[in-house]
Amino acid sequence: MNIEQLEPKSIWKNFSFINAIPRASKKEDKIVQFMIDFGKKLGLETQTDAIGNVLIRKPATPGMENRKTVVLQSHLDMVHQKNNSTEFDFDKQGIEMYIDGDWVKANGTTLGADNGLGVAAIMGVLESKEIEHPALEALFTIDEETGMTGAKGLKGGFLKGDILLNLDTEEDDEIDIGCAGGIDVTATKTIKKVKNNSDSVSYELTLGGLMGGHSGMDIHKGLGNANKLMNEMLLTVENFIQLSTLKGGSLRNAIPRESVAVFSCKQKDKEIVISTLEKSFAKLKNQFKKIDSKLNYTLKTLSSIEDVLTKEDQKQLFTSIKNAHNGVFKMSEFMDDLVEASNNIAKVTVDNDQMTIECLTRSSVEESKMEVANQLKSTFEDQGFKVNFSGDYPGWSPNPDSAILSVLENLYVEIFDRKPKVVACHAGLECGILGSHYPELDMISFGPTIRGAHSPDEKASISSSQKFWKYLISILKNIPNK
Repeated sequence: MNIEQLEPKSIWKNFSFINAIPRASKKEDKIVQFMIDFGKKLGLETQTDAIGNVLIRKPATPGMENRKTVVLQSHLDMVHQKNNSTEFDFDKQGIEMYIDGDWVKANGTTLGADNGLGVAAIMGVLESKEIEHPALEALFTIDEETGMTGAKGLKGGFLKGDILLNLDTEEDDEIDIGCAGGIDVTATKTIKKVKNNSDSVSYELTLGGLMGGHSGMDIHKGLGNANKLMNEMLLTVENFIQLSTLKGGSLRNAIPRESVAVFSCKQKDKEIVISTLEKSFAKLKNQFKKIDSKLNYTLKTLSSIEDVLTKEDQKQLFTSIKNAHNGVFKMSEFMDDLVEASNNIAKVTVDNDQMTIECLTRSSVEESKMEVANQLKSTFEDQGFKVNFSGDYPGWSPNPDSAILSVLENLYVEIFDRKPKVVACHAGLECGILGSHYPELDMISFGPTIRGAHSPDEKASISSSQKFWKYLISILKNIPNK
């Protein structure tokens, strides 16, 4: 069966259309134009703002004119991640999808269900002539995954709605009423490499096979962070090696799955380096056998490298990564099982003239967010790094007295004969930022079940998409009067 033939066709057909279009964060020109053309072909009022967000307005169906106006919102960009062994050009190719039981998956890449299924569902509502609904504003934002610049750049007055339904939650039995804010922490240090010892042998150490995942939603699972684990291995041989290059991780919002280090050691030390790394990996393999069972490493001999780090720069790098917090920092005191604050050491790069460590710090509480960020700043500055904060965005404070929350809870019980979970999430939904521009908006977030977002293991449940679609249609039909 083709993906487009899956039920509900309104979602899967449109999902196939948008997944044929490359739509990396900060490279959304093609998908933005596609959405503009989509709205205009339907004869609906369609516009973009200065930053590139797309807004499509659809009048209320007959008899629904006196209901509150609803903003349906999802983001157009997706995380581009692939396995090392996968040959794929995200700039030119559409996502290659297949069906596996109840799941839609991708061939060795991220699927784009985050947030493509939300976009596709909104498209289905816009083009439908049967669904009853109030006046709608479909807001498609850009660059959610790498800075939320679309939501940040949205100006007051662009929207006229009363209720915002964000379709970016990944468990179909959850109604989300809050989320974490975040801040990017970047440490950099200028280096000047030295000539490698002529009596040396060079190696490339690759650590991989980790699951990776969403640096917010999956941060509590104890998954291996490739940058931390590589650092642990290199620390065991730091007295014998001189690092030349290092590259681990790719995106701030993805737990790093792979890291590659190039280093040299003296000929006389090569046996102890090899055996020590082997023992170090065995220890990690045992530590993560139940969580990241596919963890692996390779050590390949290279032709001699010319330049290496000084011992001082190397020690400062290793010490920084060792001391920098990674993972859950604090659990919430107000909601059970909710991570309040965390940090992801997302990307580590050593190249010709600079060492860079990139982190994403998240928290639902502003004070603890800055506590983590400032601890990292101190850790990195102690080792001679310069630290920059950027991309700061607010969290979304839960409102348990939300009027639309009551509507959604009651409908969920009526349709599915059980209560939904009302939660807050440790991810960066755009609601916090949108709420800062439109403080009177009554906001809620929900969506179909997605697993493994931000990793090549991402998959979307077919049966859950059917449940989600049924729920969405019912909500639109039951929006209260103005």
